[in-house]
Amino acid sequence: MLELVNLSNYSTDLELIRNNADNLSGFLQRNNLNGLEMMFCAPWNPAVHRKEWIHGVHLHFWPSWLDFWRGDRQELLRQYDTEQSIVSIYGGLLREDWLNRYRKNIQQAVEAEAKYVVFHVCHNRMSEIFDWKFGATDREVTEAFIEVLSELVDSIPAEMTILFENLWWPGLTLRDKGLLAMLLESVRHENVGIMLDTGHLMNTNPALRSQEEGIEFVLRTLDGLGPYRESIRGIHLHYSLSGNYMTTVRRKDWRELTLPEAFQHVMAIDQHLPFDTPDVRRILDYVQPDWLVHEFVQKASDDWESKVIRQRQALVAGGKRA
Repeated sequence: MLELVNLSNYSTDLELIRNNADNLSGFLQRNNLNGLEMMFCAPWNPAVHRKEWIHGVHLHFWPSWLDFWRGDRQELLRQYDTEQSIVSIYGGLLREDWLNRYRKNIQQAVEAEAKYVVFHVCHNRMSEIFDWKFGATDREVTEAFIEVLSELVDSIPAEMTILFENLWWPGLTLRDKGLLAMLLESVRHENVGIMLDTGHLMNTNPALRSQEEGIEFVLRTLDGLGPYRESIRGIHLHYSLSGNYMTTVRRKDWRELTLPEAFQHVMAIDQHLPFDTPDVRRILDYVQPDWLVHEFVQKASDDWESKVIRQRQALVAGGKRA
């Protein structure tokens, strides 16, 4: 098993390491980490994010894409007002324009010689993240994503593993074994699997109130997947206990919100906090992943490092107790 951290080459993440490979190398070495799961938000600079550190690439994701894929121009204009806004988000007005954005991102992963790529399998309109009145079902989102992937799979080398990440919005939540089976069995690729996101899974159950309850819920859910749990190849490890927030916040004036405000709302749900109970080791022992990603929202370099240290200490303590 390799232990990784998530990182992007967006400006805020470059500031964390002062855009310097030596600083990043020191961070990885101090914390006994094997490397990175990268997200490329700009052209890749191998002098900063060295190829030998990049084990996986989290591909770009569009929280709302199903209306574009279906060609529902009226709904898109309702959401985004102008065709120019639609083009700025999806790269054009045609499916192929959007698919080419995906292909360029996949090519970056190929150039970095990543061992795996991660896709989000979910969809929600901006309004739905506030009122929770979803216009698509888990099945509709999953079936449409299968169509998208069928157009992209030829761009992904056979030796590169495709991992599907669970979320709590409509799509792949890991709460439906049948949908998971349909997704995994539909892909024309030799290497496919699941990137289990523990915090995202916890977000599907607003009743959770402690890390221990969350761990029990994760393990019960995985057990319910039957043989398909063997498809879990990686873990995004963190926890989220936002049930009170999710059940109390409902806003209808979403069109007046800025994108930063919407992002803050999502982050209030998806907390990305480090586990500090040794019980978290039970998830690791149950899954036995190839890749373990300590996935956090990094506010500053010392904040990032303290979160990694806390979670790794909990895993070590859990291993000693077992």
